[in-house]
Amino acid sequence: MIKCLLGICILFAAGSHHHSQGGAHVNPNHVKSTSGHDEVDFAEKKRLKDKTLEMFNHAYSNYMKNAYPADELMPLTCKGRTRGRTPSRGDVDDALGNFQLTLVDALDTLAFLGYIDEFNSAIRKINSTLNLDGDCMISTFETNIRMLGGLLGGHSVALDLADQGKIKYDNCLLRFAKIIGDKLIPAFNTSTGIPFSRVNLKTGYVKKTQPETCTACAGTLILEFAALSRYTKDPIYEEKARKALDQIWVKRHQGTGLVGTVINTANGDWV
Repeated sequence: MIKCLLGICILFAAGSHHHSQGGAHVNPNHVKSTSGHDEVDFAEKKRLKDKTLEMFNHAYSNYMKNAYPADELMPLTCKGRTRGRTPSRGDVDDALGNFQLTLVDALDTLAFLGYIDEFNSAIRKINSTLNLDGDCMISTFETNIRMLGGLLGGHSVALDLADQGKIKYDNCLLRFAKIIGDKLIPAFNTSTGIPFSRVNLKTGYVKKTQPETCTACAGTLILEFAALSRYTKDPIYEEKARKALDQIWVKRHQGTGLVGTVINTANGDWV
């Protein structure tokens, strides 16, 4: 929820200045699109921007107050959802690893919205308390996009803010990102190079009797894994994700160029 608000906020934060052409009077509170149709005026954009910030603050502050360091806030009970203690919801809980998921996922959003002090505070919390050694099966896909992606996004923003002298930063988020990357690597130990959908966060164990995975899990890890390789200068992550992506491309339907939704990691057959 927190992450999806960022795009809305950026959208309605745009258009903060205006200009006139040919001496014609332009209403600063109203704009037209290139097609000539009326667009939302600046006052409405500001209202929507403020509403977006209010929604983010509501979600984030209540997570920190009522759930942190649990992975998620349960909105009806206002309590944290902790893997192994909160009643299981089945496979959907494989997105959780008792690794402060919501805080990590919100890192770059805090910075983008201008909450630099809170962003800096979140980095300190993560640096001193984050545990990536839970004995549980985690989703390769969800852990990649939310934990690895969250840590790398936070690292990128932190580097920029440090260069501007706004924070002090010791690359701790990148160190945690590398740990996550290393813990996901065993998922790629398949005959095709396409990763298993689940891997044990602590041991690296995978269930070879469950070889099916979704196309997104197999083919979209390249963004985060390539970024991790560029930041760490270790090519292994990008190489693993690239091989998986290439396998999906090879297995596409030769007539339509389309791919399926579920693939067998052992033999590359579509399920």
